[in-house]
Formats: sequence, C-alpha cells, structure tokens
Amino acid sequence: MSDHGNDGFARVLGRGDVLALAFGAMIGFGWVVLTGEFLTGAGSLGAALAFVIGGTVVALVGLTYAELVSAMPRAGGEHNYALRGLGAHGGFVASWGIVLGYVTVVAFEAVALPETVLYLFPDMRVGHMWTVAGYDVYASWAAVGVVAALVITAVNYVGIRPAGVFQAVAVLFLLAVGVALATGTLVGGSAANMRPLFDGGVSGLVAVLVATPFLFVGFDVIPQSAEEIRVPYRQVGRLLLVSVGCATAWYVLVMLAVGAALPREELAGARLASAEGMAALWDSPAMGTVLVLGGIAGILTSWNAFLIGASRLLYAMASSGMLPRWFARLHPRYRTPSNALLFIGGLSVLAPLFGDRMLSWLVNAGGVNIVVAYVVVALSFLVLRRREPGMPRPFRAPAGNLVGALALVLSLGLATLYLPGMPAALTWPYEWGIVGAWWLLGGVFLWRLPRVGAGPQAEERLLAELARRTARRRDGAGAG
Repeated sequence: MSDHGNDGFARVLGRGDVLALAFGAMIGFGWVVLTGEFLTGAGSLGAALAFVIGGTVVALVGLTYAELVSAMPRAGGEHNYALRGLGAHGGFVASWGIVLGYVTVVAFEAVALPETVLYLFPDMRVGHMWTVAGYDVYASWAAVGVVAALVITAVNYVGIRPAGVFQAVAVLFLLAVGVALATGTLVGGSAANMRPLFDGGVSGLVAVLVATPFLFVGFDVIPQSAEEIRVPYRQVGRLLLVSVGCATAWYVLVMLAVGAALPREELAGARLASAEGMAALWDSPAMGTVLVLGGIAGILTSWNAFLIGASRLLYAMASSGMLPRWFARLHPRYRTPSNALLFIGGLSVLAPLFGDRMLSWLVNAGGVNIVVAYVVVALSFLVLRRREPGMPRPFRAPAGNLVGALALVLSLGLATLYLPGMPAALTWPYEWGIVGAWWLLGGVFLWRLPRVGAGPQAEERLLAELARRTARRRDGAGAG
C-alpha cells in the first residue's frame, strides 16, 4: 500500500497521549446520564456484570484490532484491514459503518453537553425555537452545543498536538472525579442500597449489554490515528488492550458506586442518578456538581477523540477513491485532514438543533453500525491470518484463530439484538430512519465502486481502476 502518511501526518502522539485518546473516547457522557436506567433495569450487580460481559466482547474484538494495527499502522484503521482482507467492497462496508458510529458519537456529545449544563443551570432556557419529538428546543440551550462544536473543531483543525494536550488535561480531571467517586463509596456507601443485586432477568441484562458497543467504542480511535503515533507498533496494540481494560473497570466502578449510594426508589426518580449518588455518598450537593463537571470532561474527551477518528477515516476512504477527493486534503501547515474535520464539525453544529430526543436515537443507530464494523474486522482478521500468514505482525493475538472466531461470533450475536422483536430493536421511524438513510447514501458510493479483490496491493489496484474509468470518460467526452 502507498505510504501516504510519511510526508503528511505529524507523528507526535506518545504513550500517554494514546491511552488518553482511547480511554477518553470510551468514557463519554453515557455513564452520567444512563446509569440510573441501567441500575433500575438490571440491578447493581446485573448492570456491572453486563459491562464485564460487554468489556470481554470488546476486548476480544480489540485483540484483532491490536494485531492488525501493528501490521498496518495507517490512518483509517478498519478501512485498511478490510480493504486488504476482503477487497474494495468489504473495505467500504467496514468504513461506512464505523463512520456513522463515530459521527453519531460526535453528534451525541453536541447534544449531551447543553443537557448537562442545563442540570447545573436549570433556568438557562431562553428563546423557544421549535419542538422536536415533544422536546422544546431553546436558542440558549442549542447555543451551548453549537459554540462547543465550533471550539472543538477549531482545536482539531490547528493540529493533533493541541488536540492531544486538550485530551490529556480533560482525562486527568475525569480520573480525579473517578477517585472521588470510589472514595465516596467507601465513606458513605451502603450494601443495602445495592439490592436487588439482579433485576429484570435476562432481558434486564441484555438491555444494558446492547448499549455497550456504543459506550465502549473508542479503543478503535487508536488505529485511526496510527500515522500520528510515535510508539513502537507492538506497544500500540498493547495500549489498545489496556485502554479497554481501564474503560471496563470505570463502568463497573460507576455501577457499583451509584448502586451503593442510593436506594432503589430514589434511583428510579433521579434525574441524573450518578450525580445524585455522588452527592449522597459525600453528603454534599457540591460533590454532585463535581461529578457533573466530570461528565462534561467525559463529553469533551469523547467528542475530541471521535472527531479525530472520524476525520482520519474519511481521509483514508477518500485517499482510496471511495469518497470524493475533497475529503483527502491535508492542511499544508497544520497537517490535519482539514476538509473532513470541517464536514464532521458542521454536522455536530447542526445536532443540538434537533433537541434532546436525539440522544437515544443516536446511541442505537450508531451502536448497530459499530457492531457491523466489528464483524467485518473480525472476518478480515481471520482471512488475513489464513491468506497472509507471513505478514509482519509486531503484536500477535494469542490463540489468534480462536480469538478471531470468538470475536466474529460474539459481534454477530450483538448485532442480532438490534433486530425487530429483540430486546434492543431499533425504533421506527427515527432510529431505522437514520440507519436506512445512511446506508442508502452508502449504497450509491458502493454501486459506483469497482470490484477490486483483496491483497497487499488492493488500494493501488483500486486507484488504478478508478483512474482508468476517469480516462475512459474523458476520452468518450472528447470523442463526442
């Protein structure tokens, strides 16, 4: 494959930057806003168990990513693995699925931020504009998300180093909040509050489990920015797995801590159970505010990381000819995919205008597409293990074929949970509408894509075929 990154992206991200990028991506705002729902639906241990199971599934998928990123350390991650393993069409499906997952996270955070600020300043609603799905959208509320979107996009536009520093600072604050939550559990928690330990049976467990693809997505931001990492490739794979373990521990901590903080009846009536739980643990409303500020830090770290990941993925797809070349422009000074950043940033500016109902729609629509990408990556991992056993792999997944098979089967199992009749079936028309519109647009690009087979030179053959098509069109127009 062409090494388009050596004279393009700047390699500036160290070990701490990589861990902060992936961990911050996975710890967004869901742990603040969804904790009460998880605990009342599955019980304290049931919710924690769901995250252990979800984290195990993601870790198995992460092992396949860890091996592949060490073998193909190029911007775009999944795009490169599926293109080499399955050909042009497989590469497009993996890339298109994860792009929607990333974009929905970016849009989710643009909506979550003003909703969180509203918790701190309940009287901030001024200037009613319209109502979307029963939610009244106010100008002041939307302005918080719009201004934040502009700032986050600008930080990323001027370079990966400013974005990395921003990420590290926000993650450190987030970790400090986590330490306070854990300490508060020892000081003011009660085992009696955790009952019932399990609730809702299998359906309660599954209801939490299906949210884990969306909540854990983020470890794969590391492969997206592989050309900007100055860490040995073997260590990149290890850092990816460490980040998954840290995120699993975080979610389990939150479930147990908040479960120990509030009795069942208070959990059910809590507006933000995690914040009210923190306040109860320390017997201080101010500590609830501190947790909400931690949630804002999580929003910003996730938002920042997924803007990085989505922009690099669009850049990679455009560099391979799958999307318009406009997305493949690197800024001559900042060495960032500037047009891709502006496009995704523009979408995040629009998201708050649709109101709070966007949150649940985006979680589910993005989640199923993330799982689609996991399925394709696991399949690519198995194909490349068989077809190219001699390919250099600085990091090799232990029991590789078994790990790949388990990752594939478990990812397929997660995908079925979103189908009609299942516990987490997507709702009509909003969630299915988002997914359907995205893949309808993707079908147009896919239909125009040449059928190019897999292999080490898949990208070069794809670009060559696209160039021949362009030349034939020019010749035909000239003859006419």
